[in-house]
Amino acid sequence: MTSTPWPMRVGSILLREATAADIDTLYSFRTLPEVNRWMLRTSVDPDTFRREWLAVPDSETEFSCVAEADGELVAIGFLDIEDGMGQPGMPTGTEAGIGYLVRPEASGRGVASAVARGLVSAAFDHLGIRRVTAGCYADNVASARVLEKVGMRREQHGVQDSWHAELGWVDGYTYAILAEEWAASAANRGPGWPASEMDDRTT
Repeated sequence: MTSTPWPMRVGSILLREATAADIDTLYSFRTLPEVNRWMLRTSVDPDTFRREWLAVPDSETEFSCVAEADGELVAIGFLDIEDGMGQPGMPTGTEAGIGYLVRPEASGRGVASAVARGLVSAAFDHLGIRRVTAGCYADNVASARVLEKVGMRREQHGVQDSWHAELGWVDGYTYAILAEEWAASAANRGPGWPASEMDDRTT
């Protein structure tokens, strides 16, 4: 089994594995309308939610985490190892999809950027992934800004390719970054700025 990349500190944010004691709090903000507005899964059964989180430590492909600031849970980070696209004989498990959601009262504090940066760092620096991807609705401007801030490039702009319960058919974005691009950006930041320890200089 691949070892977990957590815990990891990114600035003032601690990324760690979820525990059973966290689940009720996670569920309380995962199901808020303002959070669900930009999620693909807009309703979550509490028993399913608990079962999914309790299964994470035993998974070979899921490395989701929670984010803590000053002892308070402020966000959830999703990291799933996936296969890329290719012909037979292609190496498997070379990509990772990431996502995040932030507790509304913690927004505007750089939490999303810290979580996204930690997820990318975990994928490349700990799990040995070669390519990380993420997607968002084009109307979710804040999420697109976060992905660009951590160095991901917009590779696809799908025109009305995504259904939104409130807005109807809307545009979607796909972002990606390669391991060598992440390593180069870390090198450009110079000594004292390892990928997993950067704080969020702009919010």
